[in-house]
Amino acid sequence: MSSYWPPLVELAHQVRTRVVSSRELVLEAVARVERVEPQLHAWVVFDPDRALAEADAVDRRVARGEDPGALAGIPLGVKDMEDAAGYVTTYGSLIHRDDPPAVADSVMVARLRAAGCVVLGKLNTPEYGFSADTTSPMMGSTHNPWQPGRSPGGSSGASAAMRPSGAIPLATAGDSGGSIRIPAALCGLPGFKPSNGRTAVGGPTPPGNGWLGVRSIMAADVADHVHALGSLVGHEPTDLHSIPTHDWPGTVSPRLPDRVVWSPAPGWPVDAEIEAVCAVAVERLAAAGVDIIEVPALVDGIPLFDYYTVATVYQRRLHGHRRGTPEWEMLDPGIRSQIDHAEQRVSAVDFVTALDAAHRHNLDIERHFATAPIILCPTVAGVTARCGEPGVVNGEPTMFWAPFTQLFNLTKHPAGSVNCGFTADGMPVGLHVVASQQHDLTVLSTMAAFEDLFAHDRRPQVLATP
Repeated sequence: MSSYWPPLVELAHQVRTRVVSSRELVLEAVARVERVEPQLHAWVVFDPDRALAEADAVDRRVARGEDPGALAGIPLGVKDMEDAAGYVTTYGSLIHRDDPPAVADSVMVARLRAAGCVVLGKLNTPEYGFSADTTSPMMGSTHNPWQPGRSPGGSSGASAAMRPSGAIPLATAGDSGGSIRIPAALCGLPGFKPSNGRTAVGGPTPPGNGWLGVRSIMAADVADHVHALGSLVGHEPTDLHSIPTHDWPGTVSPRLPDRVVWSPAPGWPVDAEIEAVCAVAVERLAAAGVDIIEVPALVDGIPLFDYYTVATVYQRRLHGHRRGTPEWEMLDPGIRSQIDHAEQRVSAVDFVTALDAAHRHNLDIERHFATAPIILCPTVAGVTARCGEPGVVNGEPTMFWAPFTQLFNLTKHPAGSVNCGFTADGMPVGLHVVASQQHDLTVLSTMAAFEDLFAHDRRPQVLATP
């Protein structure tokens, strides 16, 4: 088997037809994880024995003539914000280090298991997924496979790091403000945030970030995304935003749009090198016949501030009760400062006003779609930071190094990131791809076309290290 896994549809077919066993896939994944984990530090819990027992159960079903599902025998990593039965869900926080193991899977993990996936363990996350860098008090920093020592982004940074490293074929992820698209950009992957309700965020507990958050996966390419999402889409009665999806395809055809709206720096400064890499990619689109409509901004106002208002209120709702208890000091200072902001500066009217702003931002964005089916901008504004540090824009560390993704959580648009090039020091650069409400497949087919157009043969450092 090469450094990278075959397509998910092919792997599952091989398991179902007994060309390869699920046990063999798990053993292969274990060997790969053990080779790269000392450099990447991605796993909170890695349990080969439990995974092999699950794999053997899949293989027994195949031997009985049963079909385990569209993801038969596929090894899966679960971001430690999702329940997986038998594993503690720590949320990257010392507060939950000694919690009992989950007794049931989250809705998403349950659907992936029902499709045949085998859980290998839990992947690192920043505390409660609040940061765009995957550093947690539980596990420390996860590293970027392109350059260990650099950040993989967050909060799904460990899920992202596992894919270009070749360690596992599939991982779960979530996105409440860019937590899929930011690490996808920094790790050189496609990353996709579905429309709200496309994949279920239901279950017994209200979603931590309300309607800002969605669930998805990290996979090697768009084809794998489409295939895996086929097991995740569909109505879920415990999800208030759930979308009945009856026609999700098995594949999408790459399709370049006739025209795109391109915003090189929509509202915030962009590092000159990031802007130059993205500009070259847009020039390649133009050379391929795509009409480029450049605009200086996508919406009126400053949507990141509206997002922050909403997000900090959710933090207060989740953790405000810990103030005055020993748990308060265990929380990341960044989380505590967000709660302070919500308590001291955000009224109920402010919160609803921010929701009203989301409505207006959506109107602004949808007006662009009257002229083109796709909006493009850089996925992040800054070059990739060192682990535990902020990104850098034109030589200056700044908290506003990834200010673009949050807008589309506010407005619920489907959005993705696709690798469009590299900085001079070899770090990936992402191009943000957005389509109109509910046009998830338009995003994915465009991303697939961009994958073909921007294809490269570079390999991360961890694959070159013996």
